[in-house]
Amino acid sequence: MKKSILLVMLILAVASISFGQALIGLAMPETHVQRWVKDGASLKAEAEKRGYKAEVQFGNADQAQQNQQIQSFLTTGAKALIVGNINDGVRSVIATAKKDKVVVLAYDRIIQNSKDYDYFITFNNYKVGTLQGQSLAKALNLDAATAAAPKYITLFAGSITDANAFFFFDGAIDVLTPYINKGVLKVVGPYPKSSKDTANFARITTENWFASIAKARMEGLLVNDAAGVTLDAILAPNDPIARGVIEACKADAKYRGKLPFVTGQDAEFASVMSIKNGEQYMTVFKDTAKLAEAAVILIDQVLKGVKANAIVVPGAVLASGALKEIGNTLVSSGGKFYVNTYLLDPILITKDNIRVPVDAGFYTAAEAAQITR
Repeated sequence: MKKSILLVMLILAVASISFGQALIGLAMPETHVQRWVKDGASLKAEAEKRGYKAEVQFGNADQAQQNQQIQSFLTTGAKALIVGNINDGVRSVIATAKKDKVVVLAYDRIIQNSKDYDYFITFNNYKVGTLQGQSLAKALNLDAATAAAPKYITLFAGSITDANAFFFFDGAIDVLTPYINKGVLKVVGPYPKSSKDTANFARITTENWFASIAKARMEGLLVNDAAGVTLDAILAPNDPIARGVIEACKADAKYRGKLPFVTGQDAEFASVMSIKNGEQYMTVFKDTAKLAEAAVILIDQVLKGVKANAIVVPGAVLASGALKEIGNTLVSSGGKFYVNTYLLDPILITKDNIRVPVDAGFYTAAEAAQITR
């Protein structure tokens, strides 16, 4: 009996050592959005803290390049992949990973049109948009606005290859639509009533989230659709796009005295400083350090054989009800296939609570000092 117990203990110990030495491949999409650099570093640190080997690669917004990086992880024997993909062209290597019995976790971006993985972790991205819409409704005092003196807004969305962009927009436009219907808020430029209005939605999207593309589109709006009005607000889905449209507005004499209220997301240092200085109105803080920690905790449990219905991720909830749609991998093709999706909560940041990401340790000491001084 004692020999049997000792044998079981030995097997468990060996399994634990084996898992601890396993390689986790971390495939991040790009470096031109600051948060992905931080995510890569946080994921690596969390994995190594738990005894895993971890390697980070950045795809430079090029899916073919990212596929090569993921294939390299597989070739070198990775037991798990955490993937922030660029577009659904990643499907081919995810299919290879499944054949190799490698655990795949889609990280903050769902892998569209694939049934070859089982886990996705992100923030409640519909709520991100809801916070953006609510902040504009408050800033513009839309509840007191009248159709005789309407407010004017123009709309931007993220990359059409990123499923999160759809949820961000829908969360925001669902808040703003009642005011548009009342005539107290007027949309300048393309107006998709939801992301399902694909033709108009495509017109407001921003390829690969490039701020330069958003800035150029804003410059075009200012001399065309928005030439005859003064914009009161701009729905921008993330911080680089927000800074791009603000830069375009600052070059227009009409807005040198007063900028429109501009939304954002990711609490990037430059945008938080912009909020402090009265330019960008708000951002949404998604504590990506907590997301990275939750992702590695999830992967760790899967690698150790914990069944999906028994996985517990502190600070995250398993998507259910209407939010389950966030985990539908076939959303772009109109089909239905749901992966196990874990959601963390985002936080609205304005000038009034600008210390929240600082207190969370989101910035370097030098950056934190600039924000709080």
